[in-house]
This record gives sequence, C-alpha cells and structure tokens, in this order.
Amino acid sequence: ANLNATDTASSYARGGAAAISVVTEPEFFRGSLEDLPSASSAGLPVLRKDFILDDWQVLETRAAGADALLLIVRALEQDELATLLTATATLGMDALAEVYELDELRRALDAGATIVGVNNRDLESFEVDSGRTARLAPEVPDDVTLVGLSGVTDRAGVEALAAAGAGAVLVGEALVRSGDPAALLRELRGES
Repeated sequence: ANLNATDTASSYARGGAAAISVVTEPEFFRGSLEDLPSASSAGLPVLRKDFILDDWQVLETRAAGADALLLIVRALEQDELATLLTATATLGMDALAEVYELDELRRALDAGATIVGVNNRDLESFEVDSGRTARLAPEVPDDVTLVGLSGVTDRAGVEALAAAGAGAVLVGEALVRSGDPAALLRELRGES
C-alpha cells in the first residue's frame, strides 16, 4: 500500500494506538526512512520496522527520530544481536526482538532483550498461526514485555493474546486494509 505516513499515523493516534509501527524497508515493502519523522508528527512513539543488520542502521534510526526498532532474531548472529541491542539501548531507544521459534526466543533473552515479539506469521509460507504466541509465552520471564505480532484482525484476537500473556499487540495488515483504521483500533481496544 502507498500510504501517507503523516495521515496514517494521525488516524492511528485518533484510534488510541499506543505507538506507531513504520515499515521503512524500500525494496520489498516500499517503505522509506523519510516516513519516520512524518509518523512522529502524531505525537506517539515510533517503531522502525526494517531489516536492521548493523550499528549504522541503529544510528540512522535514532537520527530519523524513531523511539524503537525491530530486530529480527533469525536474521542475526548471536553476537550481532547482542551488539545491536546494546547500541539501541545506548542511544535511548527500545528494541523489539522478533522471534518465531523457541530457540529464537531463547537467543533473544540470552542477548538481553527486554521486549520480545512473537510473530504469529511464518515468514516463509506467510501462514498465520494465532496460537504461536500462547505456546511461547510461558518461556517469557515476567520482567520481559511480550508482544503478539501478526494475525490480529478483531477484538477476540487481542483478548486471546492478552490471555496468553501479551502486554501489547502489533497490528499492521488489518489496519492498512481497513477503510477506517481509527474505528478498527477502537474496536480492537474494546471501545466500540
């Protein structure tokens, strides 16, 4: 989708979003780093979603005004993951460590991740398994924030993730496809 970052972020803020996730990856997702400052105009924390692989991208993320970034655990060696988590924290940002399998969750925790997102979508087949977060949740320590990623389309999905122990959910596709993202967010938050 070709979205205006300022308008989209404003709509999400009106719907009660706690933060804005901005895809900046240009080749596959047609995102842009320039969307980060635009999304920041809504006054909410901004998460950069991209394939973050080195320290330069962490610096670039901070310089563009983001408050957090996504680290895809399966794309990083263990030493890289630990280095990027440290660099992110040093610059005053949060890192959302995305995991899919138990071994990735353990790697994220071993590297010091304090926010872990379980992706319910298989990145190879793109199939959604809404029970994945619930299966991995018991392995997440109480002092680590668990985020349910992908596959949330309605209030029941939010409630299921919350019951599994998720302190937050990241909703992307359903909002992008919605004709009224603010209304969908209110529904997801149980306000409609």
